[in-house]
Amino acid sequence: MAELALVSLSGGLDSCVAAAMAQAEGFELALLHADYGQLTEKRERRAFGDIADHYAVPERRRLIISFENLRKIGGSALTDASIPLPAGDLHRQGVPSSYVPFRNAHLLATAVSWAEVLGAGHIFVGFVEEDSSGYPDCREVFLKSFEATANLGTRPETRLALHAPLIHRTKAQIVTKGLQLSAPLHLTWSCYQSEEEACGSCDSCLLRLRGFQEAGSPDPIPYTFIPKSLQP
Repeated sequence: MAELALVSLSGGLDSCVAAAMAQAEGFELALLHADYGQLTEKRERRAFGDIADHYAVPERRRLIISFENLRKIGGSALTDASIPLPAGDLHRQGVPSSYVPFRNAHLLATAVSWAEVLGAGHIFVGFVEEDSSGYPDCREVFLKSFEATANLGTRPETRLALHAPLIHRTKAQIVTKGLQLSAPLHLTWSCYQSEEEACGSCDSCLLRLRGFQEAGSPDPIPYTFIPKSLQP
């Protein structure tokens, strides 16, 4: 029987490709998704379900959790309507207002808890350090420190390995890898603010569009607007 890997699956491009890579390595998949009051919560949940169906992951190995506390805490343009979502900027420096304070620590802690219950020794995440929006909790140093903490705080027989196979890849490399693995990129959703058609103007849309353009492949999801410079 194949080993089990838990994948943190937002429904976006990166986590979908991370799931495809875990499957390609021979792992059986368990998929974890978090709702935290984000603007596109319903659309991301739909993407999660569609990707889980694509990989035929049984319901018992799908878990959707609520981080309502992150919405109540606020401090992010994705969870607090009083904070405007900034226009996309591929050259922005620093941490943008779309950063959800310490979100990935909540995700990883929950993933560790469920992995221990399932007996899964591997956790895959779609963290991207070099071509991300500058989120501090997407860095390799953070993931490595969390892996050490997880192994200190679980049962003595629990041995967890945290994998971020995309951590040093560009979006173009991620798109290319996804295409090579026949990952269902058409089922993913990355837009920060729209649920019917991607806006084409937020940071996430711009990074995604640039990735597909540089990979030489059209983005299969619908957009309301695509900047001229990023059109295929």
